[in-house]
Amino acid sequence: MSEQGTTETTGTGAYAEVNGINLYYETHGTGRLMILLHGGLGSGEMFGPILPGLAESHQVITVDLQGHGRTADIDRPIDIRLMADDIAALIDHLGLDRPDVVGYSLGGGVAFHTAVKYPEKVGRLVITSAHVRRAAIPAEMLAQQGQVSSAAVEFMKDTPMYQLYQRVAPRPEDFGRLLDKIGASMAEDFDYSEEVRGLQVPTLLVAGDADMAPPSHFVEVFKLLDGGLRDGGWMGEGRPKGGHALAILPGLTHYNIFASPLLAAVLLAFLDEQQA
Repeated sequence: MSEQGTTETTGTGAYAEVNGINLYYETHGTGRLMILLHGGLGSGEMFGPILPGLAESHQVITVDLQGHGRTADIDRPIDIRLMADDIAALIDHLGLDRPDVVGYSLGGGVAFHTAVKYPEKVGRLVITSAHVRRAAIPAEMLAQQGQVSSAAVEFMKDTPMYQLYQRVAPRPEDFGRLLDKIGASMAEDFDYSEEVRGLQVPTLLVAGDADMAPPSHFVEVFKLLDGGLRDGGWMGEGRPKGGHALAILPGLTHYNIFASPLLAAVLLAFLDEQQA
């Protein structure tokens, strides 16, 4: 898998021993390479509704992140910066040539840090529904996040996240442990504004108009990328010099954007436009 678009999909998943973790991934379609990263408590399967469309023109590699889906947990925190190291190691393991990296929510943070730490390994970046400052989240949402722990397992048994985990996880009994780690991760303060300013790859920011963080937050992040500060001009001469873009998608929330055809349309338009 050394060149973009040269390997056909097998239709089956595989494991890669990388960076101290046995990482599960699946390959779909042919074409320009795209690594697709899911949200917290999910797996690559959450992109099922849009994956066929993406795979029509791209070779899409979905990855189950640490402790999620078919990838067993290991003895370290759930930390998007550490999981970015996993993705970089997977890129090397598979011999991929600068794949585009697309992530949603937790996966958006992982995709972001992959591009921040390893810009030479990433073609283009799409960050969906991933805020860059914890303070961007409303207080009531922070309070809800504070309740995420193993104590919530009983309350989650009727949810799709729990049922998926029980169906595919190597150790289904670890769901409570995952909740504890996710809760601990969300409790930590962060502000990655400086890392945003330093991005070296063309980046598309995507959010729903009723996302977990308000649209104004993503506009502020776009400004950090030199976007939204001036008229774009007839020839696009006023657009951000790094090729960055912003999309606020109508009628979508944090909880349905990952399956929306609108998301598929805007990310493909961005990747294909940049490719041209």
